Amino acid sequence: MAGKIKISPSLLAADFAHLADSIAAVEEAGADELHFDVMDGSFVPNITVGIPVLAAIRPLTKLPIDVHMMVIEPARYAQQFADAGGDIFTIHAEACTDLEASLGDARVAGMQPAVSLKPDTPASALQTVLPLIERVLVMTVEPGFGGQSFMPEMMPKIVQLADMARRAGTTLEIAVDGGIKVDTAGAVIDAGATTLISGTGVFNYPDGMRIGIEAIRNAGSG
Repeated sequence: MAGKIKISPSLLAADFAHLADSIAAVEEAGADELHFDVMDGSFVPNITVGIPVLAAIRPLTKLPIDVHMMVIEPARYAQQFADAGGDIFTIHAEACTDLEASLGDARVAGMQPAVSLKPDTPASALQTVLPLIERVLVMTVEPGFGGQSFMPEMMPKIVQLADMARRAGTTLEIAVDGGIKVDTAGAVIDAGATTLISGTGVFNYPDGMRIGIEAIRNAGSG
């Protein structure tokens, strides 16, 4: 695969009692961006962090922040998350009544719009909006549930999305989130992923975050 694989540590796995230190450490370790999970307790069963936390961490890092909105009708909050410092606004296709309009709202707010797909949602769900996005997030676990196993059956979806982008003549960044560790990253990269989101695989790597990031980044066969 051409180009450097990007690593996006998921802040849910960071030490929230010392979040500034965790962000500084993972940036120093070579992370390419930060993944910021927002859950509303409705689209997914859990509730996590929101706009005030994003605003608090924005001055702490120069890395792009990907705001992963596991929220019903996320575009309602696009401007607020942009104002708080979000760079990428990743919304779920399943959470939007009008996906095209929601993507437009994110772009107008000044963020890069991206679409996430739950495991049961096929790649074909993005066919009509493919020209409007530069990034897709493939979930390899069900969003909102902790401790799940990586779903290798999602690999064909990654391959299909890469093929769809090639046929459409567009450059599509393919991010993958869910159970990404050194032992699962290789298959994901080989399938066509360009950005890997990893929480405990980075923050809890036994030999330290820098080695963990490089090990995940270099897990692919080519």
